[in-house]
Amino acid sequence: MPTDLDPRPRSARSPSIETDWDAIRSWTDDKYMQFDVRPVGRGLTPSSSMYSVPIGDITMTHFNYGIHVDLDSFDNTSGNILVLTTLTGWTRHRTDRVREAELTVGETFVVDCDHTAYRLGAGPDHLQLNLTVPHRLLADLALRWYGQVPDTRLWTHASVVGGPDSPWSSLLAYAARTASVAPQEVATGRIGLHLQEMLAAQLLADWSARAGIELGGATAVPAPGYVRTAVQFIDQHARDLPTVTEVAAAAGIGVRALSGAFGKYLGTSPRGYLVEQRLQGVYRELSTGAPSVASVARAWGYVNMGAFAASYRRRFGENPSQTLQRNAGNRMPITDIACRPRTSHPDVPGEDSSHAQ
Repeated sequence: MPTDLDPRPRSARSPSIETDWDAIRSWTDDKYMQFDVRPVGRGLTPSSSMYSVPIGDITMTHFNYGIHVDLDSFDNTSGNILVLTTLTGWTRHRTDRVREAELTVGETFVVDCDHTAYRLGAGPDHLQLNLTVPHRLLADLALRWYGQVPDTRLWTHASVVGGPDSPWSSLLAYAARTASVAPQEVATGRIGLHLQEMLAAQLLADWSARAGIELGGATAVPAPGYVRTAVQFIDQHARDLPTVTEVAAAAGIGVRALSGAFGKYLGTSPRGYLVEQRLQGVYRELSTGAPSVASVARAWGYVNMGAFAASYRRRFGENPSQTLQRNAGNRMPITDIACRPRTSHPDVPGEDSSHAQ
């Protein structure tokens, strides 16, 4: 991968340096997500170069701070996955207190900030080519191509992907060069949609391989659009406990047909999928900071604490209080816990059986 890879049109490559922290923060909040950034050293003024171009729903950025910085407290509700490629200098990626990856030229790191507590350090001469990828984009592609959405083993597995002379680096270089000569077509045209699909597919393949996950199989069948719509509706409204009737209405299909399709394509029922998303939501909040187990459980619609604790224990192999206590004071990321693959869940005693089943 060339170290000077640049998606900017040649007419936009004249030096444009930003030194105001507020302006930089506003730009990064928009292109990535909210997070905290601190200069490493005293009296340092940023000398930032900032450029972005949409590739369909993906945002590609060519960016640096111009100084040594540390970043943390990434927004865990953004719904975004960060794919960070180092072009010059070094970047240091850390997901807990003992494991970290230091990347140099041409290496890429991927992290789902909704599922993993994450910190980033970047040297004074760093330059990055980054992608902000909506989580729903990868989940949707996996559902269409492989007939299933990967479980938390993927989303919690922050890791290096690709590398110099890999298919990923070649595709990233192609996307950046195409953006530099046809930014409008990449942003809004068919070229951008094709590039988006290729980038998402290659990222999903490389990332799942690093996580030890086999996507689909020879007999996998792409799921129909109404299943994807139903999955997205449940993901967005899991806190509200939608009924199966509401999910089916949002997907524009009958209850019986939706339940059959979930069994065929996802290996679970609509209610089983909803139960999984609620438990995962509780797990994330207990792992990354919460005032109490009860407050988090109530926020996700649980009323019977005994039934909730039993369901949580079956899913994660520990009591919710243990998850909270382990992370109290020193919040460890979800990647430190061996999450089991998603399975169908039995009805939870005390829960309203009218909810998606």
